[in-house]
Amino acid sequence: MTRIPHDTSGEPNPLKALSLDQLRRRTSMKWRTYAEDVLPVWVAEMDVTPPGPVVRAVTEAMESGDTGYPAGTAYAEALAAFADKRWNWPGLAVERAAIVPDVMLGVVEMLRLVTGPGDPVVVNPPVYPPFYDFARHADRRIVEAPLGDDGRLDLDVLERAFRGATEGGGRAAYLLCSPHNPTGTVHTAEELTAVAALAERHGVRVVADEIHAPLVFGGARFVPYLSVPGAERGLSLMSASKAWNLAGLKAALAIAGPGAGDDLARMPEVVGHGPSHVGILAHTAALRDATGWLDALLDGLDANRRLLAGLLAEQLPAVRYRPGDATYLAWLDCRDLGLGDDPAEAFLAHGRVALTGGPPFGTGGAGHARLNLATSPEVLTEAVRRMAAAVRAAGRARD
Repeated sequence: MTRIPHDTSGEPNPLKALSLDQLRRRTSMKWRTYAEDVLPVWVAEMDVTPPGPVVRAVTEAMESGDTGYPAGTAYAEALAAFADKRWNWPGLAVERAAIVPDVMLGVVEMLRLVTGPGDPVVVNPPVYPPFYDFARHADRRIVEAPLGDDGRLDLDVLERAFRGATEGGGRAAYLLCSPHNPTGTVHTAEELTAVAALAERHGVRVVADEIHAPLVFGGARFVPYLSVPGAERGLSLMSASKAWNLAGLKAALAIAGPGAGDDLARMPEVVGHGPSHVGILAHTAALRDATGWLDALLDGLDANRRLLAGLLAEQLPAVRYRPGDATYLAWLDCRDLGLGDDPAEAFLAHGRVALTGGPPFGTGGAGHARLNLATSPEVLTEAVRRMAAAVRAAGRARD
């Protein structure tokens, strides 16, 4: 599968469109959780304005009163066309796709299709904390298969987890994060093929969260899980929400491999009532008509990755940062700073900058923090300045 490089769009960097004063007028979670003097670089919201095609789609729906219940397959068709062009994957079958409210609610529905109450769900920590929360809320039991020291899947550890999860003949699922949040790891075709073989050998059903799939940089390439040999019984969740900043316009797609179509067909019809019709219009417009905006965003994010690495080397050299090949999230190893298991607490208390603490990401999260670099270079620079000031202040407090 040959990666199709993103285009040079000629569009301006979306991350430079808004000032800090403009951002502070927002009423979403990122900008309202903390006091006004706190600089928020935590939750996965981007500091951008939406692309023109999305604005037009939503505006036209409002003006025409097209605000009813969702219908049709336009979203799936748009994603299939995007996947064919972007990832050289023509295998996304519209007839094996269904709309769901968002990726995590879709994950829960997929887990309900392939496991029962009390069954194990394997995850790869450090990993997106809602994997734990949603699985447990669905009365499933978490089994950890930690990433290797290199931040990649450890296939030996994964096989042991699969073997233990299915011991005695029970059902089990594997919740795969691809690309991985928080490390930004992009799993290779070889790794995913090995995962599929292990899953089939042990009877584990794979549910892949691929929400960050469009956000891949440089020479790396995203490989859809359902595209690799042996993944026919897999299930995937995809959405335009992360790449185009549409989290408030709820819509996602559950996609089944050729051997999982019957499973997806058992999903209750009422689940399809949950997505927003206007959200579906927005996501469809993004996938069809706003790829130039996405390419400009990717260039801006790539520049921010390099900026962050330079700022940390200069001001916080004890922080270990390995830029990921995907997502707009930076996973920072702060263990050498002496700030304890949750360095984000110290950054907030002493620097008035909000990051996401590492412990909720599971094994391997202690001593780490996640930083959202989908912001302007100025905000990113100020965030690191505040982090460095927090370290100095925490040191003085200990003295």
